[in-house]
Amino acid sequence: MKIEQIYTGCLAQGAYYVVSENEAFIIDPLRETQPYLDRLAKDGVKLKYIFETHFHADFVSGHVDLSKKTGAPIVYGPTANPAFEAMIAEDNQIFEIGKIKLKVLHTPGHTMESSTYLLIDENGKETAIFSGDTLFLGDVGRPDLAQKATNMTSEQLAGILYESLQNKIMPLSDEIMVYPAHGAGSACGKNMQKETMDTLGNQKKTNYALNQPDKESFVREVLDGLAAPMEYFGMNVAMNKGGYESFENVLKKGSQPISPDDFENVAEQSGALILDTRNAADFYRGYIPNSINIGLKGDFAPWVGAMIVDVKHPIILVTDLGTEQEAITRLARVGFDNVVGYLDGGFESWKNSGKEIDTVNRIPADEFAKSFNENTKVIDVRKESEFAAEHVNNASFNTLSEINNWAKSLDKKEHFYIHCAGGYRSMIAASILNSRGIRNFSEIEGGFKKIKETAVPRTNFVCQSKS
Repeated sequence: MKIEQIYTGCLAQGAYYVVSENEAFIIDPLRETQPYLDRLAKDGVKLKYIFETHFHADFVSGHVDLSKKTGAPIVYGPTANPAFEAMIAEDNQIFEIGKIKLKVLHTPGHTMESSTYLLIDENGKETAIFSGDTLFLGDVGRPDLAQKATNMTSEQLAGILYESLQNKIMPLSDEIMVYPAHGAGSACGKNMQKETMDTLGNQKKTNYALNQPDKESFVREVLDGLAAPMEYFGMNVAMNKGGYESFENVLKKGSQPISPDDFENVAEQSGALILDTRNAADFYRGYIPNSINIGLKGDFAPWVGAMIVDVKHPIILVTDLGTEQEAITRLARVGFDNVVGYLDGGFESWKNSGKEIDTVNRIPADEFAKSFNENTKVIDVRKESEFAAEHVNNASFNTLSEINNWAKSLDKKEHFYIHCAGGYRSMIAASILNSRGIRNFSEIEGGFKKIKETAVPRTNFVCQSKS
């Protein structure tokens, strides 16, 4: 038996590829299927099942494409109702793959169809659980995402999750390995550990959610401090539940080079958003006017989802040379399938054509320090927990994910400074503000990390809450 965790850092997502004898199964595959097909061919095995732990909200699974290419059936837990053909398993149903077995444990709460898969080895020993978003390392799946679909409150769903954990997970052996669907950085939980696998026994000791004295405490603690869910989550659920265009078609459609001369016409005719995926350090020096910068080298896909929201919105890419297909792939992972093309030759071709260029007013932290006084307006776009831990004296907390709300109230005559932790998020904010005609600001290079190296007064550091 071979268990392989296929972890994708930018989504903090874990898919699983398991082989026994000449058969294999895959759990929660990513959108692009070729890596899985390559593994199957290399191992000379047949894919027998594709197991889905639930209808994912934060990424589009590759289950539909993978099933079409391999003939392997898609399996969901009880109560699932996808629009495509799938096997809806019963609670405690057992599937055989080679010499091993996989037992379905229906564990609703994160969503009502959520299921955990219990692995039983060739000797009949229960060895691992693939827990999806039911149980994370250090946390459990947030129970507020399925409210509309279930006509339940988040408190009711949290109570159901408590029962699932107590009745299905906690009685299992401490030796069992836990393989979750997500790790630290995912928006599906608030307190996830950096590790991507652990023993159930250690989780029973260290996971706050598994150590609550009763259901009432569990519900209160699990719901406390949850940030608002990303607005694109519902669209991803719909794609996972209803099906989608094949990834190959999405990649082909998006891989169309557009010359600088045609670029403006294509953007205007399609109504496309110009998404510049270069690093902030390159973007601020020069970019196509009205572009939005979300760097590919970072939490690209989640921030695209948070900022653009509508997965059907047409997009034209400006990328570093050779990264076009990577950008299209990572967009497709979160359901943004409507890439209409990319700037041929990258930004240099635009620059060399003599067309209009815009810039961001980015300054070093030491320059900011020289001009700082008690009346200086500073906007901090980090997360609430980061801001609460330490921030510039008198800074305003305006998190990036809420920019559509707070940007409306900015005084366009008052100069302000904007920063995040290192410059990635503040450049996203800067590009959005510039595109809306708000230009009376300076973005601080290196963010709070560099500010801390100056004499700018800051609040006393407080250890960040794990929520």
